[in-house]
Amino acid sequence: MTTAQHTPKLTARGAATRTRIVAATADLVREHGAAGTSLDDVMAASGTSKSQLYHYFANKDDLLRAAAWQQTDRTMEAQRPELDQLDSLAGLRRWRDKFVTAHDEAGNVGGCPLGSLASELADGDPQTRTVLQKCFTAWASPLLMGLTAMRDQGRLRPDADPDALAEAIMAALQGGLLLSKTYRSSRPLARALDMAIDHVASFSTVPEAAVADRSTGTAAAKV
Repeated sequence: MTTAQHTPKLTARGAATRTRIVAATADLVREHGAAGTSLDDVMAASGTSKSQLYHYFANKDDLLRAAAWQQTDRTMEAQRPELDQLDSLAGLRRWRDKFVTAHDEAGNVGGCPLGSLASELADGDPQTRTVLQKCFTAWASPLLMGLTAMRDQGRLRPDADPDALAEAIMAALQGGLLLSKTYRSSRPLARALDMAIDHVASFSTVPEAAVADRSTGTAAAKV
């Protein structure tokens, strides 16, 4: 699921206006949080009127749900092509390396935009919580597909549970991002992802040809 799959059919001009509103909202929420973003802020940033905003969105909650999908798309796009090549331990480690490097380069500031949005909104509107669940499921889907392929091809033991492993990796990622944001260091993120991927490796039926160098983040050879 992506933003496009959750966008109503509109004219080209209408779609462009709606996209501009959602993008502006996602940027503002990223910088100021959901609570710190007003509809007036969105209108000013997107160059739209109140009538335009309410033409596309019923209320602020509706707009924030669209912004959540926008954040999901942005987050996933930044992780490609590695995110779509997770059908090996080496692929998982390459994805880990890219993710950690990106947050190092950003100074480990800001944490996860989707995770931050969830921390603000998950205890509120049930409909918004459902959307956030779907966003995380969409983000985890490449992990699930890759791990399933590894098990089905015999590279992970039959007792490996791809759904549980994917969820554990996502949980490690979110916790690691929170601590890395707090400590301004990628170390917690790197360690959390390493431990989660090492847990996947414990189900491997084929030894990795090379052990990942944790000090440099060098990925292991493909299994």
